[in-house]
This record gives sequence, structure tokens and C-alpha cells, in this order.
Amino acid sequence: MSPKRNIYLQMKSLAEARRIVLDAFGDNPLGTETVATADAVGRVLAAPVTARFSSPGYHAAAMDGIAVNAKHTFGAHPDRPKQLAVGREAFPVNTGHLLPPGTDAVIMIEHVQTVDAEHIQIEAPAYPWQHVRKMGEDIVATEMLFARLQPITPYCVGALLAAGLFEVPVLARPRVAVIPTGAELVDWQRLGPTEAPAPGCIIESNSYLLGALVQAAGGTFQRHDPVGDDVQRIGDAVAVAVAEGAHMVLLVGGSSAGSEDFARATLEARGEILVHGVTMMPGKPTIAASLAGTPVFGMPGYPVSTIMAFEQLVQPLMTRMLGQLPEQRPTMQVVPTRKMASKLGVEEFVRVKIGQVGERRVATALPRGAGQITSITEADGIIRIPANSEGVGPDGAVTAELLKPAAAISNTIVVVGSHDNTLDLLADELRAQSAHLSLSSSHVGSMGGLMAVKRGVCHMAGTHLLDEATGSYNLSYIQRYLPDVPVRLVHLVMRDQGLIVPAGNPKGIKGIEDLAREEVRFINRQGGSGTRILLDYRLKQLDMDPATIAGYATEEFTHMAVAAAVLSGAADVGLGIHAAARALGLDFIPVVTEQYDLLVTQAHFDTPAVQSLLAVINSSRFKQRVASLGGYHTERTGELLL
Repeated sequence: MSPKRNIYLQMKSLAEARRIVLDAFGDNPLGTETVATADAVGRVLAAPVTARFSSPGYHAAAMDGIAVNAKHTFGAHPDRPKQLAVGREAFPVNTGHLLPPGTDAVIMIEHVQTVDAEHIQIEAPAYPWQHVRKMGEDIVATEMLFARLQPITPYCVGALLAAGLFEVPVLARPRVAVIPTGAELVDWQRLGPTEAPAPGCIIESNSYLLGALVQAAGGTFQRHDPVGDDVQRIGDAVAVAVAEGAHMVLLVGGSSAGSEDFARATLEARGEILVHGVTMMPGKPTIAASLAGTPVFGMPGYPVSTIMAFEQLVQPLMTRMLGQLPEQRPTMQVVPTRKMASKLGVEEFVRVKIGQVGERRVATALPRGAGQITSITEADGIIRIPANSEGVGPDGAVTAELLKPAAAISNTIVVVGSHDNTLDLLADELRAQSAHLSLSSSHVGSMGGLMAVKRGVCHMAGTHLLDEATGSYNLSYIQRYLPDVPVRLVHLVMRDQGLIVPAGNPKGIKGIEDLAREEVRFINRQGGSGTRILLDYRLKQLDMDPATIAGYATEEFTHMAVAAAVLSGAADVGLGIHAAARALGLDFIPVVTEQYDLLVTQAHFDTPAVQSLLAVINSSRFKQRVASLGGYHTERTGELLL
């Protein structure tokens, strides 16, 4: 059964949606259970706990030395040493030993002189309770050790055990049922080791992603097998989860406003919808509903959307159920490397890469597609653009929430410019040889890289700009656009650039001139990229009008994205590097062998981080790995050109 086309009932702001959810479900009881203290880390105390034992439970020596009664030592002086009888007035003890009866102080062994087997000598008096841990100094029996709702940390475990509390009452973990929906879903466990999903099918991963997020937030999850697009079956799965005691249900997929979306129809028929649509991006299609008093969330099907919906609505509810305050991510001020436009009326979460360039921390936006999970796995932080803003500019500082430690960001080499597959190898080899360093590359084209160098928002830029007049690469552009910026130019690779076509070249494409054929669909690189400049140069040589090429205006930002478009059938041909074609099993028609260099600002060239990177570039291991990609030439790799 297919529901009618869905429309958002009434969009809510993120703040309003969160308030509605917390007001409706924030006081739902979780129940309690008793667990062994040694296994209680990460749990939350359900009741106050009082100490059974004092710690220490006796007067204990705090130092290795001699236990004494302090009054027996009075009058000792370097000019008038005092002797004490061993076994009667002086008792050898080690740290932690019970003080012998009648003693109340310890003299450190360094301050004791041995006279003979039966006597020791001291030159200074002791005072009462010197170097002694008194009984109950840390914990006193019957005192309250922790109040209810105390999160149990590893430190707490030590205190609880010392106080004789070997079991503790804790809140039950929130039990979350996760139900993926969609006829196109394939369970990865049912695929063979080398089997790929059939065309039109995708591996179901969102439920495992959400399950991991639930566990990280202090809950447990029960995953349901994927349910097809059927309102009755989806509704039955939700009802069973609620009946079996789930504290909340996450229904994955089918929450947006399309004709093939089933979550809203299911929840509307079985319960009450509280929120349908949130003015945030990604995550707009999120639904919050109540079924018999149990919160049920319609989670978007795109992975980044479902992450945002979880972090902004589900996790705060779990945190409230556990009696805790929401955890705030650390933040830092960053300067965008370029303008980040945003749509009015929607709060946008822009994933960014961050690095420290000189005195500034700079942020470069990653792709914003809600289906691109790598945009968050690669992100160092998130910039939240308010709903009343059309974006943020490149001139002022903005706040970024950090997804990685600040120390990692300060040790990041920022590369902005043209894309090349060797940058991934370079990042991996850098990490292998200098574990504290990382490389962050953002793909904005060669000209974008030069402008980033000019603005001082990167350490280096990847570039392969062809001078049409001379046939040389990069130098003339540096002289033209960066005449007053001190830079160095390091050769990285020569690479084969050409036409990427499907395996077997079914349309018989032989060269650039074939791009004008009516039945050929082309996929282009973005304006300002070296590949786009190369294409336009060749079109001019052949006196071809770009308007005659179907797909000339359709752009991608990386060679791998071009290759993927050809592999998927979205295009018949694209211009890119041999390594991208080879990686996806596509055919390649050579056009030119071009020069790809790294433009490094002089201000950073001699820094330890950049010198470590240059050492990697010159290493035989890096060159061997590059050669294995195919279509690369490393004879001059590492050569200083400027």
C-alpha cells in the first residue's frame, strides 16, 4: 500500500522541536537495576549511596620509617640527639602499615640513624599525626559518598570499592529500538565476501550507525530487520517494539515529504505526531511522535541527516532521561576560507575542515549533501549558520563546534586547491612517518588554491595550471596572480590526463572532438580547475564551441567524482586522471601528460610540519605507492621549482 503524497504538517525551529520533545518525554521513568561496581563505569546512580567502611579503616603509616609516640621524641635536636629503643619506643613500618598501639607519628626513614640493633637515634622531634593517614581521612563510614544521578566514572569506581560498596543501584539504560525501512535496503550480513548489492539496492547502514550513537549516549539498542514499504508492516514493527518495553523507537527512512515516504502515515495512524519537519539542514524531514506515551522518531534516510537528527533531538532526550545535562562540544573561532552561503529560514550545520595557518585558524567547507557521510567523517568541526542568516563571509571569524581535539587541528597541514589522488597517499604516509601530523585537503580547483595562498588561509595549494601561450605549468600564473606573495613551488607528480569512458568504450570515443557528438553525455570539472582550463584550451585548439557539448555545464569537484559519474551511467565520458579511471575499472584515452605541483607559502616552508611533509614526498616509499596507482610519473617528484 502506498500513502498519498506527504506534506510537512508544520515546520518547527530546532529549538521549538527540542522543547516539544523534552516536555513530552523528558520525565519518562527508566527503572533501576543493580550492577557490580567494577562494571558500572558509564552508568548513572539511581539513588544516593553511603559508605559502609571508612577509608582508611585504621591509622596508617603514610611513609616508610619508624612509628613513635610523638611525646617520646620531644627535645631531640642536632646538638642533643635522642635515642629510642627499637620494639619499645620505635617501631619500623612501611607505607600503609597499621600504626602499632600507642604510636601516633611516623619519622621518615631518611631522618633515622641506626645506633645498634636495639637503638635508633633522631635529631628532631616528631609532632602528633606526622606522616600518618588517620582513620577516615578520606571516607567516613555512613557518610553519603555520592548523590543520586551521579555519573559513575573510573574515579568513582575506586571510591565506591574503597567504601565497601561492591554493588550499586543505577538507572536502566535507555532501550532504543531501531527499525530501518525501505524496499531498496540490503543487510550487509547477507552479502557474500565479494558480492555487491544489485542495481537499485543499497547496503543498510543507518541502523548500525544509530545503534552506535545510542550506545555512546548511554543506551542500548535492538535492531529490527529492514521492513519493506508497507504501512501495516511498519506499524506492526513499531507497536511490537513499544509493547516489548522500548523506551523509544527510531524509525529510519520514509520521513520526508515525498509520495513514497511511509513514516508519517504509519505514525499518524498509530499515534500522535508532535513534530513533522524541523528547520535545520541536514535533518529537515525529522518526525517526533508519541505512541502510547513512547517517543517514536521518524529519522531521515540520508546518513548525515540522521546523525544531525539524533544529536539534536534524540540524544538530548536520552540525556534528560538519565538526569544529566547535555554535553557541550568545545568550540573555537575560525575564519572561513571562502563564503558559505545558506538558505534563509533554515539553521544549517556546515561540516568543515580546520587548520591553523599562522595566527589564524581557518575553516573550509566540505560537501553539504545529506547523503555524503564522508563529509562528517572527514570533518574537524561544524559551523552552525543561523536560520536568519544567508551565510558567512570569508572576512570575519565565526564559531565552530569541534569534532576533533584542538591539538590535532594545530598539527594539521592545510592544502587547498586542485584535487589529486596522490594527496590521499601523502596524508597516509605523513601520518605513518609523523603520527602527530595530519594533512587536510580541500578541492576548490587550481585557481581557488592560488587565491587561498594569496589570502593566507592555507599552507599550500595543489595546482596544474597550463599556460596556453607557452605550454608550461603554474609559473606564469604565480607571477600574474601572486606577484607580491613569497612562495616556493615543489613538483609533486607528472600525471596522465585524458578521457574516462566506460569499460569497453561502448560509444567508440577517440578524442576531445567526439564530445560534440549528439549521443555523447559529458561530465565536466568546475570552473577554475586545472582540468577545466585544459579542456577549454583543447576546445579552442579544435575550434569547438562548448555549447555543442551535452553536459559541459554539469560539474564535479574531483577526478574520482567524474569517474564515478561515468561508472554509474550518469555520463558517457569525463576528463580526468588515469588513476581515477583505473581505480574504478574504467577505460582511459590519454590526452596529455601534465605537471601537478604544490605551491607552498614561504612563511611556512621552513616549519617542522612542512619539512616533514617534504621528507615524505622525497621518500622512496611514497614514490612507489604513487607509481602503483597508474598513470603517474615520479622522476622529478620533490624537485624545488621555485
